[in-house]
This record gives sequence, C-alpha cells and structure tokens, in this order.
Amino acid sequence: MDTQKAAAYAAENYSSFLEDLKVLARIPSVSFPGFDPKEVVRSAEAVAALCRARGLENVEILTLPGAHPYVYADWLHAPGKPTLLLYAHHDVQPAGREELWKSPPFEPTERDGRLWGRGCADDKAGAVAHTSAIASWLKTHGSLPVNVKLIIEGEEECGSDNLEPFLEKYAAKVMADAIVLTDTGNFDHDTPSITVALRGLAALDVTVRSMDHPLHSGMWGGATADPVVALAKMIASCTDAKGRMLIAGVYKGVQKPGKAAEASLKVLKYPEKLFRAQSGVFKGTKLMVAPKDLLRSNWYWPSFSVNAIQASSKKDCANIINDAAWAHMGIRLVPGMDAKRTLEALKKHLKKNAPWGVAVEFSGESASPAWTTDTDAPAFAAARRALEKGYGRKSVDMGCGGSIPFVGPFAKALKGAPALLIGVEDPLSNPHSENESLHLGMFQKAIASAVHLYAEIAQLPKVK
Repeated sequence: MDTQKAAAYAAENYSSFLEDLKVLARIPSVSFPGFDPKEVVRSAEAVAALCRARGLENVEILTLPGAHPYVYADWLHAPGKPTLLLYAHHDVQPAGREELWKSPPFEPTERDGRLWGRGCADDKAGAVAHTSAIASWLKTHGSLPVNVKLIIEGEEECGSDNLEPFLEKYAAKVMADAIVLTDTGNFDHDTPSITVALRGLAALDVTVRSMDHPLHSGMWGGATADPVVALAKMIASCTDAKGRMLIAGVYKGVQKPGKAAEASLKVLKYPEKLFRAQSGVFKGTKLMVAPKDLLRSNWYWPSFSVNAIQASSKKDCANIINDAAWAHMGIRLVPGMDAKRTLEALKKHLKKNAPWGVAVEFSGESASPAWTTDTDAPAFAAARRALEKGYGRKSVDMGCGGSIPFVGPFAKALKGAPALLIGVEDPLSNPHSENESLHLGMFQKAIASAVHLYAEIAQLPKVK
C-alpha cells in the first residue's frame, strides 16, 4: 500500500480531525465521584459515533456493573497481518479552579498554536489520533495494512478500578500482537518519544494523635505532646538534607535504565533553566539533585513526597494544640522495587520515628508497581521508524515520573505482547492542572506517525 497517500490525506483533512477533537472535548466527562456520570456516558456515545463515522466496525459501548463505559471498535480484514490494540481514554480530570482558566475548560479554544481545554491533551487527543489515522487509510485505500482493535476507556482518571475485571470479561476482544497506548507525552513538541518506563506508587494516609480533644495552647502548652510537631518530625525523618530517602531498604532492587534509555539520556538536553521555567520552581530554591541528573531522577530514581497535610485549617485557626494531625504521602517507585514491601518499609519507618509515644494510624493504603519494557522487540524498531517519518526527526526513549495504572494489566492480558507508549502531550500540556492544552503542530505529526506506524507494523511477519 502507498503510505504517502494516506499521510497526504491526513494532512489535507487535519482541520476535520481537529474538529472531531473539539466535539469530544466539549463534553465534561469527569469520571470522579460527585460528578454527573451521565456525561461520561454521553462521551462514550460520542466516541462510538466518531468510530462509526471514521470507518471502524463492530462499534460497541461495553460496561461492567458500577463502571464507567468503555468503547470498543475494530477493523479486522487484513488476513495474515498483525493485530494492533489501540488504547486511549475519554474520561477527564475535574476542571479544578475555573477562575484560573484563560478560556472555559470545556469550550476548546485555539490560541498561540495550542488547543486549550480539559481533555484536549489527556486523552481525547489520543483517541482522535487513532481514528484519524484509521480514516486516512480507509479513505485512500479502502482498507488498512494491519488489523486494529480500539479500546477507549471511561475511568482511567479515577484509577481504572474496573480494568482488570474488564480485561477478564472481554479477553477475546483485546487479544492482539501489540498494543499502542496513547496516553503519554513527548520530551518536547518537536521530539517524538516512546515511554519505556513508568514509576509506580506506594502511598498512604497517616494520622497522629496525642489526646482525645484539642487543648488551649496557653493553658496546656509545654507539657503536652503536639501531634502536629510529632508528624512534622516523622516526615522530616524520611529524607536527609539532600532529599535522599532514609527509609531502611527503600533503594533495594532499584534497576538501572536499559541501553536504549541510557543512550537517550546522553542525547537529551534538559538545562536547569528550562526545568525551572517549566516547573515554576523559584530561582532561590535549591534543587535536590545535580542539574545533570534532572531527567534521570524524574524517570529512573525513586522519590518521596507529602501530598497533603492538615491539622486545623487557615479558616479555623485558633490558639490550640490540635488533638490530631493528618497527612497523605507516598513514594514513587522505579523498576525493581517491590510496591508492597516499600509501603511496609514506609509504615515501619514512620512508627519508629514517632516521638513521645503518640498514637499512629494508617489508612488509605495503595501500592502499584513500576513498569518497564524490553525495547528489543521488532515492534519498537517499527515505531521508531514511523515516528521519524511523522516528525521528521529521530525518536528517543524516555521514562515517565508519573504512574499509569492501566499499562501493567494490559501488558499482562496480552501475555507479554509489546506495549508501545506513544503520546500526544508535551511538557507544557498541564494535563491535570488548569489551562490544559495540546500543541497543534505536534498533534498533526502524531496523526502522521500513526499512519506510518500501521504500515511499518504490517511489514513484521510476527510482532510477538
């Protein structure tokens, strides 16, 4: 098949594909509890309609009890050719503080070469990249060079809690020779990237108590153990002055990046100035790692963070000794670390460093492992060729500092089939914050790369 015809169609019809994205992004499909689940259903229906309009077959909305809807579609008329499972998700994060948005969060707006709006990057653009590439082949050739199955999830943002039961129930539908998961990012909008490692997370809530009710700080202060100070001491004990964790055994098993990842680390430039500009870290705030290790620390080293802490509140502040203090904290895991063992090590450390006999309680525990993949499979070489054709420059392998819980279950369900994590975000996308956006030039290149990917995969006699 002539790939250039399909690529040319994608370029000529880009504005139509962009409109597909805008239609989806106008639906506030927030999957979190407390938001209208009917909007997630409406989003699934819109995705299903898009799949039909772009030529996919056997389009279904798949459900499980208590789960937000998934969308399935396929095109399976390439006998003897590999089958790709294409993944994205149509649910989104809450808008957050709407007063901070420069344009309405659910009215996608073009500005400064980007499309602004919740879900424009994470991850409705991923779904539209799939349907656009498929349409480009079907409109120019009437067929695809490979077989494709499309799964668009409806509850990724709220934790994919029903993913494993879904994969068990619909095992036959998801079986494929390789999976393309379009829910990650690129190193920058010009540099195509394959994510080859994800950090996991061991997290918990800790509550510290020293009495059964708050006390007047003047009448009782001095003799009474303050649980807020106790919690502060416990948190401070977790790291040294350079930010390195002091939890016994926490670095056990940490793996070094693979050869391809190491090669990318040597090529990629990420100066301290750029890090500070993208993160917003103040000029006077010291970095916890050497500037040369910024990427390595974010992708391939574990880290400790405290996400929330509370005793009283700014609004209710009074001259009291609080009866209790609470915090949510966690350790980002890297390949080689055991998630459950790390969680237990954190709990043991906190209890050991709790001063003055205060009571320590744990709740809300979670432990999800890190993920990495062997990039020697032929599918990775095919993906690199496709990305270079789509972007006009060589791709890099990169890690991701965050966690994507669905990757592990999908890889397991496909019995070790290669998992290609190729996304449409860049460092300025702000996917979970206000003013989320998609770089429009990069989106067009991502569609072109997907067009080329199908042709490259088709040349592989066997992907697994």
